[in-house]
Amino acid sequence: MTDGTGGTERLPGRERRRFPGISSRAYEHPTDRSALVSLRKLSGFDTVVKALSGLLPERSMRLLYLSDSVRVSDQQFAHLNAMLRDACYILDLEKVPPMYVTQDPKPNAMCVGMDEPVIVLTTGLVELLDEEEMRAVVGHEVGHALSGHAVYRTILLFLSDLAIKIAWIPLGSVAVRALVIALREWFRKSELSADRAGLLVGQDLQASMRGLMKLAGGNHLHEMNVDAFLAQAKEYEAGGDVRDSVLKVMNVLPRSHPFTTVRAAELKKWAESRDHQRIMDGHYPRRQEDKEASIRDSFRESASHYSDTMRNSKDPLMGIVRDIAGGVGDVGGRLRDTFTGRGSGGGQGGSNGNAGGGTNGDADGTGRPGGSDPS
Repeated sequence: MTDGTGGTERLPGRERRRFPGISSRAYEHPTDRSALVSLRKLSGFDTVVKALSGLLPERSMRLLYLSDSVRVSDQQFAHLNAMLRDACYILDLEKVPPMYVTQDPKPNAMCVGMDEPVIVLTTGLVELLDEEEMRAVVGHEVGHALSGHAVYRTILLFLSDLAIKIAWIPLGSVAVRALVIALREWFRKSELSADRAGLLVGQDLQASMRGLMKLAGGNHLHEMNVDAFLAQAKEYEAGGDVRDSVLKVMNVLPRSHPFTTVRAAELKKWAESRDHQRIMDGHYPRRQEDKEASIRDSFRESASHYSDTMRNSKDPLMGIVRDIAGGVGDVGGRLRDTFTGRGSGGGQGGSNGNAGGGTNGDADGTGRPGGSDPS
């Protein structure tokens, strides 16, 4: 593909950078990064994972894809194979993971596997996206592989299935579901990391935005607008009152992915950040430095991220949390007024600020159940 010296890669009509030796820490979301650094430092964790891998049906899963899907190669889906090799080259992933296309009209993609990652694309996704949009998705999945997300995604899938099977056992079911909820919260952040990896591979923000819009609204780009789509994310974050905030939490809990508008807004914010620009300029952490990565620094960055998010959030519930932290009085009264509807009237006192009503009819921001986002 190039002369192998690193730096800029020349493609038809485009130039894209390559990132020799890049560590996944360069693009990982702070919460995702702190969890991964901790697990990598945890003594004996690799042994536990290997022991667990013997209990998971990974061999069966690989045989299933081999027997009932199409393996991407130079002979089959050659354009996808070229994208996969290209993505691994740009992110300097030495071993190219196998990739399959499976018949499923629902647009989706995933990277799973305990011993070695396997990438799976559905036909619905392949038919939905154009070349540059698909390049970002393939880069997204390669980012999962580079970060080691496939291992934890496989465990999450196994535990989700286990929670259903043992639902009749009260205590066992509660324990497994609690673990699944925690893993989903982490995995939603890992999706934001992989979106960043997809941007590093495609190096085309508009293509990434188009792909996310198509996942939300289908193949009707002529009917959609990036700015309007991103405006939905702002409305979703700030709209409604505390009741809507609670519904947002309830809606997102069963999902493995953040909502699509939120992903688009987060990716655009990162694309415009200094961190992204430094990577594009060739200044990024190297894989050889991963062993020296500080758990304390990672947790500090994660805590700082949550602090900034809470401080800058326009969500009404976050406003109340800030008030509690700041020692504002009569928070209970504000919550009571909000949930009883007293605070929505014009003359009521004590309902100022973030808990105010007035947008109760705008329930669209709570999102749909399920989702078909590349993982």
